[in-house]
Amino acid sequence: MGWFHSSVRSPSAQPLYSVVSVLRAKDGKSAGAGVLLAPTTLLTCAHVVNDALQRPMFDDREPSGERVKVTLHRPHEVTRTWAAVTHWLPPRRRVPGGPGAAGRLPVRPLQDAEWLGDLAVLEIEAADGEVHVPQWAPMAEGQMLRAWHGSARSSTYADVRVGPCDGEIGYMDGWPTGMAIGPAYSGGPLWSTMHNAVVGLVCAHVGPPTDAAGRPLPYTPQHIARRSWGMPWQRITEELRAAGAGHLFDPPEADADDPAAGLLCSLLKSLLPSGVRRADYARAVAGRCGYGYPEGASSPSPEEFAAFLVTEPRALAALSEVLRRNEPHAAAQLLAVGWLSRVPRLLAPREYRRLHDVLATVPAGALARLPEAVRAALPRTASFPVEEVAGHLGRDTSETSGTGTAQALDALLDHLEYLPGDSRSERGGPRVPALLTAVEYFSALCPPAQRAHLRLWSDGVAERLAVPRQAMTERRSVAAGWHQTQDRARAQGAVPRVLAQIGLEAGDRYRLRVWCDEGSGLRQVSTEGDVTYSATEAARVLLRAVESLYRTAPVESRPVVEALVDRGALNLPIDEWESVGPDDVVPEVLGVGYPLVVNCPDLRRKERFLHDWRDRWRKLDTGHTLRLDDAAVGVREVYAMLLDRTDTVRVAVDVPQALREAIVQTCLSVGVPVVVWDRQADDGGSHAVREMTAVTTRKLPEEVRTYRAKSVHRPQEFTGRPVLAWADADRTVPQLHLSEPQEGP
Repeated sequence: MGWFHSSVRSPSAQPLYSVVSVLRAKDGKSAGAGVLLAPTTLLTCAHVVNDALQRPMFDDREPSGERVKVTLHRPHEVTRTWAAVTHWLPPRRRVPGGPGAAGRLPVRPLQDAEWLGDLAVLEIEAADGEVHVPQWAPMAEGQMLRAWHGSARSSTYADVRVGPCDGEIGYMDGWPTGMAIGPAYSGGPLWSTMHNAVVGLVCAHVGPPTDAAGRPLPYTPQHIARRSWGMPWQRITEELRAAGAGHLFDPPEADADDPAAGLLCSLLKSLLPSGVRRADYARAVAGRCGYGYPEGASSPSPEEFAAFLVTEPRALAALSEVLRRNEPHAAAQLLAVGWLSRVPRLLAPREYRRLHDVLATVPAGALARLPEAVRAALPRTASFPVEEVAGHLGRDTSETSGTGTAQALDALLDHLEYLPGDSRSERGGPRVPALLTAVEYFSALCPPAQRAHLRLWSDGVAERLAVPRQAMTERRSVAAGWHQTQDRARAQGAVPRVLAQIGLEAGDRYRLRVWCDEGSGLRQVSTEGDVTYSATEAARVLLRAVESLYRTAPVESRPVVEALVDRGALNLPIDEWESVGPDDVVPEVLGVGYPLVVNCPDLRRKERFLHDWRDRWRKLDTGHTLRLDDAAVGVREVYAMLLDRTDTVRVAVDVPQALREAIVQTCLSVGVPVVVWDRQADDGGSHAVREMTAVTTRKLPEEVRTYRAKSVHRPQEFTGRPVLAWADADRTVPQLHLSEPQEGP
């Protein structure tokens, strides 16, 4: 092993604090335990993850995209966070020939008492603070070990002694007093006090015999008592290396052809000739990057230090961070040479974590505009397909479903880190990195608190890189100007729309008053006060009005049909109105051909809520989504909830039909500008509402239209009938005769 260890492993680590609780999704109780391999890497049993996700114990499907909740235990705090699977070795039948001989033979639950595999490595999303990563040692017969329940309570320790151990499975017997290894101990570390190290994981306990129905037989002294088995460390490393996870134990090797390695070695000899100083800097870099190092006064050779800088992506930035304090010129030389390699990334570990922390607080609507900011900031160099991640970044996710967003964000930031700067400063100093330029543009789109944090972050990175303050000020000014231009364009480039006041008459006949709005104001095009229409005839009138606007619509959008209705007509199937005439080549469905939204001015007449409506609309890109799917919720609770959560700009209503109408009207009355529901779902659980949850707010009209199109040609799959209420506070509606909607103009 070289000077830099692949993880910070301490022989003095308190064993209890290396236990991580893996929690069940259904009740938050411990499914089992895990142990830290590195500050942000967790090792546990695959069957523990299956239990946490409410899957069968021996399910061999990789839980792609799933996260489990875990609890980290520290001396003075407990942190609950999320972890995602990075390596998955499902349980498989044990056959002669070692771990590699079993292939993927499934475990037979009632027949197989032993199995191989059953390992899962997870990446922990937030693990800042003090961590306790233990040392590891091989398991051997005769060792005295200690295990803990998945809750990691100190009183749950169980002491055992290792019996037969063949390197693949080690059997253990417990003492007749104290706790016994049982349910929820799986995946936890087996700690050897003699070696001050973990020697394996708890896997299963061997219960007393049962009858054919699974009931325990009457106890006799001949029964097995307190026997369990675990996975030795030697088997764990063998299986994980075979699965491509060897980097968890072995430091990577430098590329022999890396052009920066030799130059960095020479530079380190010049900058840090003293072994003592080299050791000081090396320890600081190792700690920042999550690596361990030998105890004592040893130091890495310049060759080994240089190799580390071109194998660990954030080590170069971490070293420049340390050098910058006292030797800024040396830090600049180091970066200039190190960036000749393709491995080093722009950000130091702490900078990278801080950026993620700030972005995690940005509302989903604003985060969805990150690709837009990247395109504007880097029009010539940002070749990354940002549209592929835009959908993930725009999702209004719950805390249990944010993996796609995190992965999309990681992919985009990783790409931006490697892009060169966009230009040099006037003094010929370092370029402004592309990532910093993109962050400046994006911060201009964020709420004030996040904007301030992002700018402080940019200033800190720029200072470490010696980017002139004048250059950063220039980028910030340009970004602010771009944002103002975007705001003006949004206000002036509104999508053309057709507004139709629709009144229901007897015999399924309707009265219409129609206006067109190309963006410069309302223009009335229908004044037939006494004429009534069938649904087909009304569709034809509206389609003619839409077609007259089509050429004025922006290329990327379609004219919107806005149906102005009273509170009793919110669920009219206007989107299903179809024009079928003798001259029609194809039948046209109104809500399939064009985005169709409903607006109920009658519910927005209370003066006390007009300010709330306009304020929520201003926050449309940064505000929050509220999903109502509790069958027990009532109008009073919704009313109070919305007055408490004044940043709610959108509500998804997915409750039983008996409650739905009153709740929708409550949301609209108190000033929520965007409400979506399914007029057809009887008991909630709407497919349409669920699909629309993953769509950014401004894209809802078009996405609802495409859903309606799918419901026509794939009705078995797209079963919903979505209704979208949309009230744009920046655009006027005509003066309506709300008390007598049947009256003509």
